[in-house]
Amino acid sequence: MPQPADILDLMNDYKSKGEPFALATVVRTVSVTAAKAGAKAVILSDGSITEGWIGGGCARGAVLKAAREALADGQSRLVSIQPDDQLSEHQVKAGEVREGVIYAKNMCPSQGTMDVFVEPVLPRPNLLICGASPVAVALADLARRMGFFVTICAPSADHASFGETDRLIDGYAVPADGSERDYVVIATQGRGDSVALKAAVQAPSKYLAFVGSRKKAAALKADLVESGIPPAQLETIHAPAGLDLGAITPDEIAFSIVAEMIEIRRRGQRTL
Repeated sequence: MPQPADILDLMNDYKSKGEPFALATVVRTVSVTAAKAGAKAVILSDGSITEGWIGGGCARGAVLKAAREALADGQSRLVSIQPDDQLSEHQVKAGEVREGVIYAKNMCPSQGTMDVFVEPVLPRPNLLICGASPVAVALADLARRMGFFVTICAPSADHASFGETDRLIDGYAVPADGSERDYVVIATQGRGDSVALKAAVQAPSKYLAFVGSRKKAAALKADLVESGIPPAQLETIHAPAGLDLGAITPDEIAFSIVAEMIEIRRRGQRTL
């Protein structure tokens, strides 16, 4: 079924803004149902349907619940909404998950069956790298290949040190359009450490790391506290940056940082 241009435009708009959403698609209907196969709806993380329609109250609760869970763990879901007699025939209960299918009860008079596929559409994670050190250059290259949207915050004269990136900003100031989903790494390594770290701790982020020794990080934190930064804002800084892999070279340090970011990004998405 062709989709209205407004749904496709809305999806593209959310993607361009980096806003997560779930796409719910009716993939099968049996008997009389309000929505037919091919119907779609765009669902935001707060559970609101911003465009489209997949039926009334018979399907809404189960689909919205599945959408919220899908956005939380990044996994798609198939919801089968069935009347009581069909659930009994399949020997399943409402709320039960069997072979990847979530079963829900249809309490509407239509008593039809509707299967809805719920797919999370998550933006590329945004990584801001402050600095143009060898670690910064290695990190930008590796992180971009790992699916991160890479923004470089460094003096314009240093931009040529980097290969392909997504965004270049002159100086160490973290852009004002950041969000709590951002990953920020201070890899200035002696050039603008304090300026970059001070800007970063005052911006929202999911992950903030400093490339340097614990001793150096502690000294910088003390200076920031003296300048008026609340100590609580410094508690979440990962210093040294990256997983403890015994990394020594810039490439190894970059690898350990990307590994740590992936571990944080994928928490709750692991399967046995």
